[in-house]
Amino acid sequence: MDSEQTFFFYDLETSGLNPREDRLMQFAGIRTDMSLQQIGEPVNVLVKLGEDTLPSPQAIMVTKITPQSTLTDGFSEAEFCKYVMDEIFTPGTIAMGYNSVRFDDEFMRHTFWRNFYDPYEWQWKDDRSKWDLLDVVRMTRALRPEGINWPITTEGKATNRLELITKENGISHEHAHDALSDVEALISVTRLIKEKQPQLYGWLFKMRDKKSVQKLINLDRPTPFVYSSGRYSSEFEKTTIAYPIAPAKNGNVLVFDLRQNLDDLLAQEEPKIFPTVKELKYNHCPAVAPIGVLEQGDGWRKIKLEKAQIEKNLQALLAHPDFIEKMRTENENREEFPPATDPESALYDGFLDNSDKTRCDAVRRATINELTDFHPDFHDPRLPDLLLHYKARNFEQTLSEAEHQKWEEYRMSRIKARQNSYIKAIQEIAASPNADPYILEELQLWYQSLLPY
Repeated sequence: MDSEQTFFFYDLETSGLNPREDRLMQFAGIRTDMSLQQIGEPVNVLVKLGEDTLPSPQAIMVTKITPQSTLTDGFSEAEFCKYVMDEIFTPGTIAMGYNSVRFDDEFMRHTFWRNFYDPYEWQWKDDRSKWDLLDVVRMTRALRPEGINWPITTEGKATNRLELITKENGISHEHAHDALSDVEALISVTRLIKEKQPQLYGWLFKMRDKKSVQKLINLDRPTPFVYSSGRYSSEFEKTTIAYPIAPAKNGNVLVFDLRQNLDDLLAQEEPKIFPTVKELKYNHCPAVAPIGVLEQGDGWRKIKLEKAQIEKNLQALLAHPDFIEKMRTENENREEFPPATDPESALYDGFLDNSDKTRCDAVRRATINELTDFHPDFHDPRLPDLLLHYKARNFEQTLSEAEHQKWEEYRMSRIKARQNSYIKAIQEIAASPNADPYILEELQLWYQSLLPY
């Protein structure tokens, strides 16, 4: 394909919720043109679960994907990475997902890291980009809900679960938590928003670009703005008016929730300050809009705010520069990701220099014969162990006896770290009336197969 822009809607099923420790097991997606019309056939592949990983039994009960099925029908991780870079995330591709910025993208990034691919280029290089539809749905519900039926839980609370939105709007979604079915549902919901609220859809499509967000939200010309985020209460449709107050790590910005009055908060015996301040990450496709958007369609009432309230709260905030400085300092000193002892979990411990990037390219290009005695002079201390694990998972025949021993020690350390919780989870599931006996047996057999002979 050339670099003409297309959407690629994708979803993952994984062995658990932690991208640093767990692994992706299913990858599914559909490419569309910019009008959301499907191009080509759907993609639906499994990825082999490594013999160093005990999955979350609860996750397997939901997805119904057993570790054994991934070994039978799946790509190795190295094969999978090559496939998606060559065939899926081609130039001009916009990677689309639902809560993908915080979940699916993280699993992809760690998978690329473990397999010597650049963890970031698949979403920015050669006119590639990303868009997360979850906050798009949140802002549409908050500001422009007309024409779409919005689900409510049995407790009367607003919910944006994909399978409930599709049900409320008569969209087929027969197999929730199957990756391909979830992708089909997401495309349908995206079409619905584009059809019913095209102006908001077009605005938020533009806001997926961090430079566009920075033009609206910055410290050079700070101004209140509308912000939809999972941080905010469903009582207010996950939406508030926020104000940029200080720089944050990695070139981001701290914003204050102007629904709150800082004087009132500070007067409390135990001030609940921190929920009112959050880091807005420019490259996370935030759902943001100028405050003028509330003038249309009774927007102020929809999110239960008033102009006078915002003006009063802004003045209270600006009267406390000491508070703003305190927030800046605390953010600067906060450790987002503690240093990892396992190189596979250490993606965010630093960037590779150019010489190591060249060596990583050589690892990916190396044949099985070349890998057998391949020991690049890496600068980064994470990479030698990462190479050993890469060889063990994908090309086990290339390991020397000493490497086999080192890999076995690492493999068993991962198994032992999780085995107690794994066994306990299986016992709890077995005691429930709706347990699937086949999957339970497969999980027990998987655990037994990973133990030394």
